[in-house]
Amino acid sequence: MLFENTTPVNSFILLGFSDVPRLHPLLFTILFLVYMSTLLCNGLIIAIINADHGLHTPMYFFLTHLSVLEVCYTSVTAPKMLENLLVKKPTISYLGCAAQMFFFLFFGVAECFLLASMSLDRYVAICRPLTYQMVMNKKCCIMLLVGSWVCGSAVALGHTIFIFHLPFCGIVINHFFCEIQPLFELVCGDTFLNEVQVIAVAVLAIMGPFWMIIFSYSCILHTIFKMPSSQNRYKAFSTCSSHLLVVTVFYGTAGFMYLRPKSSYVPSTDKLLSLFYAVVTPLLNPVIYSLRNQEFKGAIKKLWKKYLSH
Repeated sequence: MLFENTTPVNSFILLGFSDVPRLHPLLFTILFLVYMSTLLCNGLIIAIINADHGLHTPMYFFLTHLSVLEVCYTSVTAPKMLENLLVKKPTISYLGCAAQMFFFLFFGVAECFLLASMSLDRYVAICRPLTYQMVMNKKCCIMLLVGSWVCGSAVALGHTIFIFHLPFCGIVINHFFCEIQPLFELVCGDTFLNEVQVIAVAVLAIMGPFWMIIFSYSCILHTIFKMPSSQNRYKAFSTCSSHLLVVTVFYGTAGFMYLRPKSSYVPSTDKLLSLFYAVVTPLLNPVIYSLRNQEFKGAIKKLWKKYLSH
Protein backbone atom coordinates (compact mmCIF):
# COMPACT_ATOMS: atom_id res chain seq x y z
CA MET A 1 0.00 0.00 0.00
CA LEU A 2 1.30 3.47 -0.86
CA PHE A 3 0.96 6.36 1.59
CA GLU A 4 0.97 9.92 0.25
CA ASN A 5 2.88 11.40 3.20
CA THR A 6 5.44 8.63 3.55
CA THR A 7 8.83 10.17 4.34
CA PRO A 8 12.06 8.54 3.08
CA VAL A 9 13.93 8.09 6.36
CA ASN A 10 17.73 8.18 6.65
CA SER A 11 17.82 9.28 10.27
CA PHE A 12 15.59 10.20 13.20
CA ILE A 13 15.59 13.14 15.59
CA LEU A 14 15.41 12.11 19.25
CA LEU A 15 13.62 14.79 21.26
CA GLY A 16 14.69 13.25 24.55
CA PHE A 17 14.83 16.01 27.17
CA SER A 18 14.83 18.89 24.69
CA ASP A 19 11.95 20.57 26.58
CA VAL A 20 14.24 21.20 29.58
CA PRO A 21 17.56 22.36 28.05
CA ARG A 22 18.66 24.11 31.26
CA LEU A 23 18.62 20.78 33.07
CA HIS A 24 20.87 19.04 30.53
CA PRO A 25 24.12 19.52 32.55
CA LEU A 26 22.43 18.15 35.69
CA LEU A 27 20.81 15.25 33.81
CA PHE A 28 24.13 14.44 32.14
CA THR A 29 25.91 14.32 35.50
CA ILE A 30 23.24 12.13 37.13
CA LEU A 31 22.97 9.72 34.19
CA PHE A 32 26.74 9.49 33.85
CA LEU A 33 27.14 8.65 37.56
CA VAL A 34 24.32 6.08 37.41
CA TYR A 35 25.78 4.48 34.28
CA MET A 36 29.31 4.31 35.74
CA SER A 37 27.90 2.89 38.99
CA THR A 38 26.01 0.24 37.03
CA LEU A 39 29.15 -0.84 35.18
CA LEU A 40 31.18 -0.84 38.41
CA CYS A 41 28.62 -2.73 40.56
CA ASN A 42 27.86 -5.38 37.96
CA GLY A 43 31.54 -5.72 37.13
CA LEU A 44 32.34 -6.27 40.82
CA ILE A 45 29.65 -8.95 41.09
CA ILE A 46 31.11 -10.80 38.10
CA ALA A 47 34.66 -10.49 39.49
CA ILE A 48 33.74 -11.56 43.05
CA ILE A 49 31.75 -14.61 41.91
CA ASN A 50 34.55 -15.72 39.61
CA ALA A 51 37.16 -15.20 42.35
CA ASP A 52 35.33 -17.13 45.10
CA HIS A 53 35.07 -20.87 44.35
CA GLY A 54 32.41 -21.17 47.07
CA LEU A 55 30.09 -19.17 44.81
CA HIS A 56 30.50 -21.46 41.80
CA THR A 57 26.94 -22.77 42.10
CA PRO A 58 23.96 -22.58 39.69
CA MET A 59 22.43 -19.60 41.54
CA TYR A 60 25.59 -17.51 41.17
CA PHE A 61 26.12 -18.79 37.64
CA PHE A 62 22.81 -17.18 36.72
CA LEU A 63 23.59 -14.07 38.78
CA THR A 64 26.87 -13.63 36.87
CA HIS A 65 25.05 -13.73 33.56
CA LEU A 66 22.33 -11.41 34.90
CA SER A 67 25.07 -8.87 35.64
CA VAL A 68 26.46 -9.33 32.12
CA LEU A 69 22.98 -8.73 30.73
CA GLU A 70 22.53 -5.60 32.86
CA VAL A 71 25.80 -4.13 31.59
CA CYS A 72 24.82 -4.81 27.96
CA TYR A 73 21.20 -3.71 28.51
CA THR A 74 22.05 -0.27 29.91
CA SER A 75 24.92 0.23 27.43
CA VAL A 76 22.46 0.05 24.53
CA THR A 77 20.79 3.34 25.56
CA ALA A 78 22.91 5.22 28.12
CA PRO A 79 25.90 6.29 25.92
CA LYS A 80 23.58 7.67 23.21
CA MET A 81 21.48 9.47 25.84
CA LEU A 82 24.62 11.07 27.30
CA GLU A 83 25.80 12.10 23.82
CA ASN A 84 22.40 13.64 22.98
CA LEU A 85 22.48 15.76 26.15
CA LEU A 86 25.65 17.42 24.83
CA VAL A 87 24.56 18.21 21.25
CA LYS A 88 22.05 20.78 19.98
CA LYS A 89 20.34 18.46 17.49
CA PRO A 90 20.26 14.88 18.81
CA THR A 91 19.90 12.43 15.93
CA ILE A 92 20.29 8.71 15.28
CA SER A 93 20.67 7.02 11.90
CA TYR A 94 17.96 4.73 10.54
CA LEU A 95 20.19 1.67 10.89
CA GLY A 96 21.42 2.88 14.27
CA CYS A 97 17.82 3.17 15.47
CA ALA A 98 17.02 -0.34 14.24
CA ALA A 99 20.16 -1.72 15.91
CA GLN A 100 19.33 0.05 19.17
CA MET A 101 15.81 -1.38 19.20
CA PHE A 102 17.08 -4.87 18.38
CA PHE A 103 19.67 -4.98 21.16
CA PHE A 104 17.41 -3.31 23.71
CA LEU A 105 14.70 -5.92 23.10
CA PHE A 106 17.26 -8.72 22.83
CA PHE A 107 18.80 -8.08 26.24
CA GLY A 108 15.45 -7.17 27.83
CA VAL A 109 13.64 -10.35 26.73
CA ALA A 110 16.70 -12.49 27.54
CA GLU A 111 16.56 -11.05 31.07
CA CYS A 112 12.87 -12.01 31.36
CA PHE A 113 13.72 -15.65 30.64
CA LEU A 114 16.89 -15.58 32.74
CA LEU A 115 14.89 -14.38 35.76
CA ALA A 116 12.49 -17.28 35.13
CA SER A 117 15.48 -19.66 35.04
CA MET A 118 16.66 -18.25 38.36
CA SER A 119 13.24 -18.88 39.89
CA LEU A 120 13.39 -22.49 38.62
CA ASP A 121 16.79 -22.88 40.28
CA ARG A 122 15.40 -21.62 43.62
CA TYR A 123 12.33 -23.88 43.25
CA VAL A 124 14.46 -27.01 42.83
CA ALA A 125 16.88 -25.93 45.61
CA ILE A 126 14.12 -25.34 48.18
CA CYS A 127 11.29 -27.65 47.13
CA ARG A 128 13.35 -30.56 45.73
CA PRO A 129 16.69 -30.32 47.61
CA LEU A 130 17.55 -34.02 47.28
CA THR A 131 17.47 -33.82 43.48
CA TYR A 132 19.09 -30.37 43.21
CA GLN A 133 22.58 -31.49 42.18
CA MET A 134 21.17 -33.90 39.62
CA VAL A 135 18.58 -31.55 38.09
CA MET A 136 20.51 -28.25 38.13
CA ASN A 137 23.69 -29.68 36.65
CA LYS A 138 26.07 -27.73 34.40
CA LYS A 139 24.37 -28.89 31.19
CA CYS A 140 20.92 -27.84 32.43
CA CYS A 141 22.20 -24.39 33.49
CA ILE A 142 23.86 -23.81 30.11
CA MET A 143 20.71 -24.93 28.27
CA LEU A 144 18.56 -22.51 30.30
CA LEU A 145 21.03 -19.71 29.62
CA VAL A 146 21.20 -20.43 25.88
CA GLY A 147 17.40 -20.69 25.79
CA SER A 148 17.15 -17.20 27.31
CA TRP A 149 19.47 -15.75 24.65
CA VAL A 150 17.66 -17.57 21.83
CA CYS A 151 14.24 -16.31 22.98
CA GLY A 152 15.65 -12.80 23.30
CA SER A 153 17.12 -12.84 19.80
CA ALA A 154 13.94 -14.28 18.25
CA VAL A 155 11.65 -11.65 19.77
CA ALA A 156 14.09 -8.80 19.06
CA LEU A 157 14.66 -9.80 15.45
CA GLY A 158 10.93 -10.29 14.82
CA HIS A 159 9.93 -6.94 16.34
CA THR A 160 12.74 -4.99 14.67
CA ILE A 161 12.03 -6.35 11.18
CA PHE A 162 8.30 -5.87 11.75
CA ILE A 163 8.56 -2.22 12.91
CA PHE A 164 11.15 -1.10 10.36
CA HIS A 165 9.19 -2.56 7.44
CA LEU A 166 6.34 -0.17 8.23
CA PRO A 167 6.14 3.19 6.37
CA PHE A 168 7.06 6.25 8.47
CA CYS A 169 5.38 9.64 8.03
CA GLY A 170 7.76 11.51 10.32
CA ILE A 171 11.28 11.48 11.72
CA VAL A 172 10.89 13.10 15.15
CA ILE A 173 10.85 10.51 17.96
CA ASN A 174 9.43 11.94 21.17
CA HIS A 175 11.73 9.83 23.31
CA PHE A 176 15.41 9.49 24.22
CA PHE A 177 15.95 6.18 22.41
CA CYS A 178 14.28 4.04 19.74
CA GLU A 179 11.42 2.49 21.70
CA ILE A 180 8.49 0.67 20.06
CA GLN A 181 5.66 2.91 21.30
CA PRO A 182 7.20 6.26 20.20
CA LEU A 183 8.05 4.76 16.79
CA PHE A 184 4.43 3.69 16.36
CA GLU A 185 3.54 7.39 16.60
CA LEU A 186 5.44 7.94 13.34
CA VAL A 187 3.90 5.06 11.38
CA CYS A 188 1.52 6.00 8.56
CA GLY A 189 -2.14 4.96 8.69
CA ASP A 190 -3.99 2.80 11.19
CA THR A 191 -1.62 0.79 13.39
CA PHE A 192 -4.24 -1.14 15.39
CA LEU A 193 -3.38 -4.57 13.95
CA ASN A 194 0.33 -3.83 14.31
CA GLU A 195 -0.18 -2.94 17.98
CA VAL A 196 -2.16 -6.14 18.57
CA GLN A 197 0.73 -8.17 17.14
CA VAL A 198 3.29 -6.39 19.32
CA ILE A 199 1.16 -6.82 22.46
CA ALA A 200 0.57 -10.52 21.64
CA VAL A 201 4.32 -11.16 21.42
CA ALA A 202 4.88 -9.10 24.57
CA VAL A 203 2.34 -11.27 26.43
CA LEU A 204 4.31 -14.38 25.47
CA ALA A 205 7.74 -12.86 26.12
CA ILE A 206 6.88 -11.03 29.36
CA MET A 207 3.89 -12.77 30.90
CA GLY A 208 5.03 -16.32 30.03
CA PRO A 209 8.20 -16.15 32.15
CA PHE A 210 6.37 -14.04 34.74
CA TRP A 211 3.72 -16.71 35.39
CA MET A 212 6.48 -19.32 35.56
CA ILE A 213 8.10 -17.21 38.29
CA ILE A 214 4.78 -16.80 40.14
CA PHE A 215 4.20 -20.57 40.06
CA SER A 216 7.75 -21.31 41.26
CA TYR A 217 7.54 -18.88 44.15
CA SER A 218 4.08 -20.01 45.17
CA CYS A 219 5.56 -23.49 45.64
CA ILE A 220 8.65 -22.04 47.33
CA LEU A 221 6.65 -20.00 49.85
CA HIS A 222 4.47 -23.01 50.63
CA THR A 223 7.63 -25.06 51.32
CA ILE A 224 9.25 -22.28 53.39
CA PHE A 225 6.26 -21.97 55.72
CA LYS A 226 6.41 -25.73 56.34
CA MET A 227 10.08 -25.64 57.42
CA PRO A 228 10.49 -26.54 61.12
CA SER A 229 13.58 -24.36 61.66
CA SER A 230 13.06 -20.60 61.81
CA GLN A 231 16.72 -20.09 60.79
CA ASN A 232 16.24 -22.14 57.62
CA ARG A 233 13.01 -20.26 56.88
CA TYR A 234 14.80 -16.91 57.23
CA LYS A 235 17.72 -17.97 55.02
CA ALA A 236 15.45 -19.33 52.28
CA PHE A 237 13.11 -16.35 52.40
CA SER A 238 16.00 -13.84 52.39
CA THR A 239 17.45 -15.31 49.19
CA CYS A 240 14.08 -15.54 47.45
CA SER A 241 12.77 -12.13 48.54
CA SER A 242 15.69 -10.34 46.83
CA HIS A 243 14.89 -12.19 43.59
CA LEU A 244 11.20 -11.36 43.93
CA LEU A 245 12.00 -7.69 44.46
CA VAL A 246 14.10 -7.60 41.27
CA VAL A 247 11.34 -9.42 39.36
CA THR A 248 8.65 -7.02 40.61
CA VAL A 249 10.61 -3.92 39.58
CA PHE A 250 11.64 -5.29 36.18
CA TYR A 251 8.36 -6.90 35.14
CA GLY A 252 6.24 -4.10 36.58
CA THR A 253 7.86 -1.38 34.49
CA ALA A 254 8.29 -3.49 31.34
CA GLY A 255 4.73 -4.83 31.50
CA PHE A 256 3.25 -1.35 31.92
CA MET A 257 5.21 -0.12 28.90
CA TYR A 258 4.53 -2.96 26.43
CA LEU A 259 1.18 -4.44 27.42
CA ARG A 260 -0.99 -1.51 26.41
CA PRO A 261 -2.16 0.22 23.20
CA LYS A 262 -0.62 3.29 21.55
CA SER A 263 -3.64 5.40 22.55
CA SER A 264 -2.59 5.25 26.20
CA TYR A 265 0.96 6.46 25.45
CA VAL A 266 1.84 9.65 27.37
CA PRO A 267 5.30 10.88 26.29
CA SER A 268 6.26 12.71 29.49
CA THR A 269 5.23 9.86 31.81
CA ASP A 270 6.53 7.08 29.60
CA LYS A 271 9.92 8.73 29.14
CA LEU A 272 10.38 8.72 32.91
CA LEU A 273 9.24 5.11 33.08
CA SER A 274 11.60 4.07 30.28
CA LEU A 275 14.42 5.96 31.98
CA PHE A 276 13.77 3.95 35.12
CA TYR A 277 13.85 0.46 33.58
CA ALA A 278 16.53 1.26 30.97
CA VAL A 279 19.03 2.99 33.27
CA VAL A 280 18.06 2.72 36.96
CA THR A 281 16.93 -0.94 37.16
CA PRO A 282 20.30 -2.35 35.93
CA LEU A 283 21.89 -0.60 38.92
CA LEU A 284 19.23 -1.65 41.43
CA ASN A 285 19.43 -5.36 40.62
CA PRO A 286 23.03 -5.96 41.75
CA VAL A 287 22.55 -3.70 44.78
CA ILE A 288 19.45 -5.65 45.85
CA TYR A 289 21.19 -9.00 45.42
CA SER A 290 24.44 -8.04 47.12
CA LEU A 291 22.88 -6.25 50.10
CA ARG A 292 20.35 -9.00 50.84
CA ASN A 293 22.55 -12.03 50.20
CA GLN A 294 24.55 -13.27 53.21
CA GLU A 295 26.76 -15.63 51.17
CA PHE A 296 27.70 -12.86 48.78
CA LYS A 297 28.48 -10.42 51.61
CA GLY A 298 30.58 -13.14 53.22
CA ALA A 299 32.53 -13.58 49.98
CA ILE A 300 33.19 -9.81 49.82
CA LYS A 301 34.51 -9.79 53.42
CA LYS A 302 36.72 -12.82 52.71
CA LEU A 303 38.22 -11.26 49.59
CA TRP A 304 38.69 -7.93 51.38
CA LYS A 305 40.60 -9.63 54.26
CA LYS A 306 42.69 -11.53 51.71
CA TYR A 307 43.49 -8.25 49.95
CA LEU A 308 44.50 -6.51 53.20
CA SER A 309 46.74 -9.39 54.24
CA HIS A 310 48.96 -8.99 51.15
